[in-house]
Amino acid sequence: MNNWKSHLALLVCNVVWAMDFPFYNIVLPRYVHPMAMISASLVVTALFSLVPLLWQKPERVARADIRKLVGAALLIGVLRKLFLMYGLSKTSPIDGSIIDTIVPLLVLLLSVLLGMDRFTRLKLAGLVLGMAGAVAVVLTGGSSSHAHSQLAGNLLVFLTACTTSFYMVWFKRLISRYSIFTVLRWLYCVAAVMALPLGIGPILQTDFRAIAEHALLPTLFVLTVPTYLPNLMLNLKSVPATVSSIYTYLQPVLAILLSVWMELDKLHLDTVLFALVIFLGVGMVLKSYTIQPRHTEPPAANPH
Repeated sequence: MNNWKSHLALLVCNVVWAMDFPFYNIVLPRYVHPMAMISASLVVTALFSLVPLLWQKPERVARADIRKLVGAALLIGVLRKLFLMYGLSKTSPIDGSIIDTIVPLLVLLLSVLLGMDRFTRLKLAGLVLGMAGAVAVVLTGGSSSHAHSQLAGNLLVFLTACTTSFYMVWFKRLISRYSIFTVLRWLYCVAAVMALPLGIGPILQTDFRAIAEHALLPTLFVLTVPTYLPNLMLNLKSVPATVSSIYTYLQPVLAILLSVWMELDKLHLDTVLFALVIFLGVGMVLKSYTIQPRHTEPPAANPH
């Protein structure tokens, strides 16, 4: 894929993911129960993942890797969506989008703990600074001045970032062995089977008439667009991870603009300051990889 196509794919993916936060905030939990959304979105994504089988021969997966892929499906397909859906149903899209940007910091921390990377002064300073900003954003959810945020919701979004980080570190080698079509098919078909028994009740209790009248487009968007298609587009071989990571900064900026424009939330000065602290911390960590090249690289883009 040409370099410009990689950049275009990154731009589109991050714009789509930025739209997640305000659109989920509209739909959850007023029109759709979080568990219903989790199950329905996984089923839709699983169906999308089966479409390439119409023209592709299924890739053989080693028996030893099947258990690992099931674990990855549980982690990124089920647990991450549980934390994200319930988190965004209890907090503001602005706080959620900002907290989600700490994934590179958590990946660094896990990589160091597992002996896959090591701290430098710049990495350590960036980690401390970024995590301090994230903790501050989480705690503001309990403040009475932030009417649209809740501490519990912010904590759940923080757990979402933790889950993403675990996935990116623990399953990096496994995922690289297979094509993106194979990986997504295993992840989301298995995750859909796990989640559907828990979500079938809330799905049947959904007021589809209210959705059709008041939230049809946001619901269709979050059901069909954010998970499978962007992950499929992320063929980033011609773009360094440090470059692709920069695109993730678009997510909170666009999510904030959309949320304010749609009157879903208000932007507070303290939130802006804490967000800048996080961005600075993440930037310092990413910068450390460019000035001290190693066999490890920062994460390219967060899976959704």
